Amino acid sequence: MNSLKCCKGQSFVCVSPFWKIQLCFGENTLSLLPALFAPKENSTLQYLNLMFNDIGTSGAELIAGALHNNQSLVHLRMTGNKIGNQGGMFFASMLEINSTLKKLDLGDCDVGLRCLIATAIALTQNKSLKAINLNRPLLSTQQEETTVHIALMLRSNSSLVELHLGKHEMKNFGVERLCDALYENSTLRYLDLSCNNIICDGAKFLAELLKKNHTLEILDLDANRIEDAGIIYLSETLVTRNRTLKALSVVSNNITGRGLVALAQAMHSNMTLSHIYIWGNKIDRSTCAVSLMAVERLQPDCTDVAPYKVDGEIFLAELSHGLAKHRYWSPRCAAVAPGAANASLEIVPVSEYL
Repeated sequence: MNSLKCCKGQSFVCVSPFWKIQLCFGENTLSLLPALFAPKENSTLQYLNLMFNDIGTSGAELIAGALHNNQSLVHLRMTGNKIGNQGGMFFASMLEINSTLKKLDLGDCDVGLRCLIATAIALTQNKSLKAINLNRPLLSTQQEETTVHIALMLRSNSSLVELHLGKHEMKNFGVERLCDALYENSTLRYLDLSCNNIICDGAKFLAELLKKNHTLEILDLDANRIEDAGIIYLSETLVTRNRTLKALSVVSNNITGRGLVALAQAMHSNMTLSHIYIWGNKIDRSTCAVSLMAVERLQPDCTDVAPYKVDGEIFLAELSHGLAKHRYWSPRCAAVAPGAANASLEIVPVSEYL
C-alpha cells in the first residue's frame, strides 16, 4: 500500500496506486482537489488527511461537493480547519447522498448548532458512516438542543459504531437523553463524552444504561467531574451487571481514594474490563496499594499508571497510554507502542484505513 504527502505550494498528479494522501495547504490551493476525487483520475484513494490547514467555508463546499459522487474515499479528516457552521452544513448535505464514506472527523472545525442538528438528521438516513468526530463545536446556547437531536438520531441509526461528543458543554440532562436513546441502539460501541460538564448524576444514568446495554465497549469520560459517587455507581454496575464494557477512562474526574478503591474492587469481579485510565485524580498513598492489585491484573499497555516503590511505599507514575493519545500526532521516537497510546483503534477497529 502506498501513501503520499504534499506540502503547501506543491502540485501533484493523482495516480491510482495511492490510497492514502496527506496534504497541507490553504484556500488558495484548493483548485488541486478536484483531481483527487475525479473517478477517471483516481478510483483507489481511500484516506485523505487535511488536518489543521487553512481551509474555510469555500473549501468545505468544494470538498463536500466532490464527495457527492465519489465512490472510493472511506476516511476523511478535516480536523482543525475553521469551516464554520456553513461549511459544516455542506458536509451534512453530503452525508445525505454519499454512501461510501465510513469515517468523518469534523472535530475543532468551529461548526455550530445548525450544522450539528443537520448532521444528526442526515445520520438518521445514512447507512454507511461508522464513525464521526464532532468534538468542540461553537455553541451559544445552554439548552443542549444538539444532544437532543443526536439522541433522536441514535434511536434510528443502525450503522454508527463510534461517536465523539467531546467539549459539547453537556450536562446531566444531555447524558440522560443519550442514555434513553442507547437503550434502543444495538450498534454503538465507542462513546466519547470527554471534557463536558457531567457530574455524579450523569454517571448514574450511564451506570443504569450499562446494566441493559450489551453493545458499548468503550466509554470515555475524561475531564468531567463524576467524583467518588459517580465512579461508585459505575463500579457497582461493573461488578455484576455488565460484561460488555472493555475500556473505561475517567482521567481527571476529581475522584479520591474511596472511588478508586471501588473501581479496583470491581475489576477483580469483572474480567471483561481490560483497559482502565485513572490518572489526574486524587491518588493518595492508601489508594496506591489497592490500585496496585488492579494494575497487576491489567496488561502493562492497558492502563495509564505504573507502580513503583520508594522506601518501601508504593506510588503510581503516569504512563503515556490512553484511548487516543496519538490520534492526531505521533512522536518521532516510538517510545510507546501504537496499541498502548491509541487503544481504542484496537478495541473498536472501525476501518483499516487509518
